[in-house]
This record gives sequence, structure tokens and C-alpha cells, in this order.
Amino acid sequence: MTAVTVPARAPWSAVIPAGGLLTLTDLHGNQAVDFLVYDARDTAVRYSAPDTIQHQGNIFLTTGSVLLSNEHTALMTVVADGCGGHDTIAGACSKESNTLRYGHHTWSQHACVDNFLAEGARWGLGKRDLVSNINWYMNVPVEDDGTLGIVDGRSAPGLEVTLRAETEVLVLVSNCPQINNPCNGFDPTSVRMTVALPEAPEAPETAQTPAAPEAAAVPATAEAAARG
Repeated sequence: MTAVTVPARAPWSAVIPAGGLLTLTDLHGNQAVDFLVYDARDTAVRYSAPDTIQHQGNIFLTTGSVLLSNEHTALMTVVADGCGGHDTIAGACSKESNTLRYGHHTWSQHACVDNFLAEGARWGLGKRDLVSNINWYMNVPVEDDGTLGIVDGRSAPGLEVTLRAETEVLVLVSNCPQINNPCNGFDPTSVRMTVALPEAPEAPETAQTPAAPEAAAVPATAEAAARG
């Protein structure tokens, strides 16, 4: 098992084998974690928010949600969730979206798209490989008129989300640096990523070859009769 603390505003990535578990821990509460996942053997196969939403009939992610790819294959499954109601439609913050929403003075602020590009480059990924992502712990209600709200998260210190890899996957994480809305309580903080590798299957017991029975001793009288 490997645990890594991801500092506020920082990226992280890992390849997780099939059957491995990834646990996200919101250490201080109210911290959004932007998340992308790819098939590690072919990164053209990557998370699809539309396929995932259509399959489960719900726009929010929680225990039992299967993260499907653009090929409709299972990448990961949420197997435990202490928070619930995670977003997968609001996307990742960027310099462009920050400028549009909050003003030109935000242009120089670091954003999740920057994190994804920097961390993805380590794996040969670029801007064309970024798709609609998951925002763990982020509370994005849909209003009656269809607009999306960004409000204080539901999370609290220590709450965890655990996912199981259904195939070998590459995970990219941006510990969201947003300071212009309440998704991080206007104060980004650190989170922890814990990877548990699948247990190796027990080796089957080697079958023991039964010993050959010893030849029965021939009675002396029978031996003599045979010579006679």
C-alpha cells in the first residue's frame, strides 16, 4: 500500500493495475479533486461522462457508480463513498473559464487544466486528450432553470472515496486550486491518495503423488512350494 499527500493546488498521477484500489481522502474538508482516468494500455480509451451518466441514470456519482469509457467499457467502480453526490458535469477550471466568470484579473491564476496538462505530459498526453472530468467532493446542484450552482461542498475532514480499477488504468488528479468560488472554501488544502495493489492469488497446493505400495512379502512355504 502506498499513500501520498498531494499538496494544495498540485497534480498527481498513477497507473493502477486491475483489481487495485484507489482511496481519496479529503484531509481538511471542502476540497474538490478533479479527476480523469484512461485505459493505461490505450489512452484513446478514456472516461466518458455521457456514457457513465446514461448507464446509471443519474448525474451524480456515489457508491456503485461505474466509470465507463468512450468505448462503454468499465474503467473503475466506486466501491465506498463517505460523501456522496459527486459532480461529473461542471468540468475543470481553466484560465479561460476563470476570466469569463470572475474577470480578467484572474488570468494568471493556476487552474485544473494547467495541472492536467502538466501531469498528462509525463504520460504523453496533451490538450486533445482532456475530456469532461469528475469533481470528487464538489457540490454542483442543478437549478430548476437548468443552470449549475457551485456551492459549499458536502465533504468534511477525513471523508474518503474508494475506487476499484476494473482494468489497468492511468489516473490524473488535480487538487483543485480554485479560489474564486466556494468549491474549496476559498482556501485550497491538501488531500491524500492511497493505492492498494490487488492481493496475489494463492498458489494452488501441489498434489502429492501417493507412494507406491510396498510389495507384500511372499510366505516361505509358498516360496518353497513354487520351487518344488
